[in-house]
Amino acid sequence: MKTILILGAGLSSRRLISYLEEEAKIHHWTIRVGDRDMETVREKVSYPTQAFEFDIQNSLQLAKEVDSATLVISMLPARFHPLVAQACLKSNKSMLTASYESPEIRLMEREVQEKGLFFLNEIGLDPGIDHMSAMQVIERIRNDGHTLTGFESFTGGLVAPESDNNPWHYKFTWNPTNVVLAGWPGPAQFIQCGKIKYIPYSRLFRRIEYMDIEGFGRFEGYANRDSLKYIEKYRLQGVPTVYRGTLRRPGFSKAWDIFVQLGATDNSYVMQNSENMTHREFINSFLYYHPTDSVEVKLYRAFHIDQDSPLIEMLEWLGIFSNEKVGVKDGSPAKILEAILMKKWKLMEHDKDMVVMWHKFNYVDCKSGDEVELTSSMGIIGEEHGNTAMALTVGLPLGIAASLYLQDRIKLTGVFIPIIKEIYEPVLEELKKLGIVFREKVIEKNH
Repeated sequence: MKTILILGAGLSSRRLISYLEEEAKIHHWTIRVGDRDMETVREKVSYPTQAFEFDIQNSLQLAKEVDSATLVISMLPARFHPLVAQACLKSNKSMLTASYESPEIRLMEREVQEKGLFFLNEIGLDPGIDHMSAMQVIERIRNDGHTLTGFESFTGGLVAPESDNNPWHYKFTWNPTNVVLAGWPGPAQFIQCGKIKYIPYSRLFRRIEYMDIEGFGRFEGYANRDSLKYIEKYRLQGVPTVYRGTLRRPGFSKAWDIFVQLGATDNSYVMQNSENMTHREFINSFLYYHPTDSVEVKLYRAFHIDQDSPLIEMLEWLGIFSNEKVGVKDGSPAKILEAILMKKWKLMEHDKDMVVMWHKFNYVDCKSGDEVELTSSMGIIGEEHGNTAMALTVGLPLGIAASLYLQDRIKLTGVFIPIIKEIYEPVLEELKKLGIVFREKVIEKNH
């Protein structure tokens, strides 16, 4: 009997586990799920899935669990994946993760090949569904003989419209630390019309693009840190424009830029006496001294914010001027800001989240010579009680890839990300059956 070992039962594991439980019934597989918090595991598994307490620092336990598995899925924090990968190599076991492929795992390529194993990274949402959906269209454009001239891709995890009750139109749907540190310390880099461009962190949230996604409305996008690495990954050498970014609702970036300019997103030093600091004192610590001006007046003057600006409502709604204590010991500005935001942006039990993805492909038609713009978009609304769109879109690709591998429908050896047909075609086909569908729209510009 084949055994699937899932290490880590965090927010994104719920749908992964439930999908594999359904597959296990059909194929008579065993599933074991381990996490340091047994309560976290129990609330996500159903009988006969086996839940157990797991400590990644316990090397004997790790070796024993991996040795008794057929396939290992690591949902642990990314820094622990190399430890799991080493254990998999020792026990001759294949491994999947949703995280970015680390240099340490890339260096294992030869040994993974020699042992006939399959290591698949970046098989989640972003990275994951973004790779697969983009590569499928890029390959189609190439196979039809057209010349690709531009590729842009944006993804966002946001609050669903029915749970959107704040002026930022945003709540945390994944790791809040990554949201606060997005783009820091910079720069963002990409290629535009054949020229490499850089956006320093200090200007990142001022350089935004707008787009409409059918069925989901209007969004703005800011540049991700490094779009250049996708030139090699997607084999886009010679393509004049390659740009990847993150989606938010219009107005978010302008307001967020105030925190960036203040220095409130800096993660390079610790603020003194932070556990006793109030929200108001935190903001005031970045502003000029004045014997009579309030913190609000100083902030609005510093950023030339008019009295009727929507930015005032956004900032005041966050509670940044309150006398509530921050409650973070030895916190960097970024950590303190995260703690303040968590009080307002936390996704509540009855809230629903939303995931949106949008690609744009520009190419020259091989027959007519016309310039063509093709957009491909996807949007998913989550459910209540932690059944988020984020968990769905991160967990399902992992679960599908695991099932395909165990059924011998993926017969690859080596270290991969899902940018080849043998992986992305069957995974996307199954995602389509489960409701994750991309809509395409074509505009021929010369007509």
